[in-house]
Amino acid sequence: MRLKSSTAKMLISACVPLLLLAGAPARADDVQLQENRPDRYTVQKGDTLWGISGQFLKQPWRWPEVWRMNRDQIKNPHWIYPGDVIALDRIDGQWRLSVANSGARPEIRVTPTVRVDPLEAQAIPSIPPGDLAPYLTQPIITGSDGLPGAGKIIAARDNRVVRGEGDFVYAVGVEEKAGTQWYIYRPGKVLRSFDSNETLGYEMRYLGTARVERFGEVSRMLITAAREEILINDLLVPAPRETLVNYVPHAPDIAVDGRVIELYSGGAEAGRGFIVILDRGSQDGLEIGNVLAVYHPLPVIADPRPYEGPDVFSKLWESTHVIVPPTKYLNVPAERSGLLFVFRVFDRVAYAILLNTSEPVVVGDMVRKP
Repeated sequence: MRLKSSTAKMLISACVPLLLLAGAPARADDVQLQENRPDRYTVQKGDTLWGISGQFLKQPWRWPEVWRMNRDQIKNPHWIYPGDVIALDRIDGQWRLSVANSGARPEIRVTPTVRVDPLEAQAIPSIPPGDLAPYLTQPIITGSDGLPGAGKIIAARDNRVVRGEGDFVYAVGVEEKAGTQWYIYRPGKVLRSFDSNETLGYEMRYLGTARVERFGEVSRMLITAAREEILINDLLVPAPRETLVNYVPHAPDIAVDGRVIELYSGGAEAGRGFIVILDRGSQDGLEIGNVLAVYHPLPVIADPRPYEGPDVFSKLWESTHVIVPPTKYLNVPAERSGLLFVFRVFDRVAYAILLNTSEPVVVGDMVRKP
């Protein structure tokens, strides 16, 4: 399913560590700055750090390097708030971004004379709720055994085959301790490596949500949302609490040589704001927050230049020989076509959102460390 176009713009919001000068040295010496960059910027409500960094840097996703963030800070960023002033300064010969002052940070007044620090909930989130948040929990990749122990829809109130939003169904394996909100799944595609065709996992297709109306050996459930038709024998798992992951964008620590193996929309092409599945996962060193470049491979082309190698003879019958110059083919370097942000990682596959594209992304496109 395609996300709103605002998702790619708002993906990385203003979540910036305040301990900016600590940590390991960054590679800010090779970060390119915008020609007409400002020296200071006051954070506004609704800003994203991706957008703010784009005013300073030609490659906005590399802002953690200029902030001098170490790995702990990348995984557990602090927050900035509307009113904070972001400054670009040159320190020890290298450019650095920092919070110049705390401006008009939001405050909570609990009595006429007592104030407390800003609540984390008031800070600008790193991922816009409602856009990417559902995809942090909905995709499930399993082994060949699927979802052992999952609940199952076994009947409905009438004999219709297809069910949808607003219909009641009956299910077994629905435990009361797991809560009243459940996701509905059906076994989907087998995910395979693009190059070797090796099985990497089994995708469970998300169908919708259901709410328990009455618990029992056979529980009565109301289908509250349906992306597709709901059928008897569809599976049920407890809906996890959606937690927004605030990792900031960063390049992988190791070289990556992977492929796009599926488009989550199911179409033939994907563009900015679409979700794709990669044939690399945590076992290959990927983690949430990784930014990868997308490359479109091009077919080889015949070399049009005259052949200058040794003669190659082909015998025709017994007495006639002709010179047959062999066709030489040239490899064309893959063209970079976009950037993506990894937001959900399994052992051998990962889900990512396309941040920008210069041409449509298709299955088979390569992903590499930018």
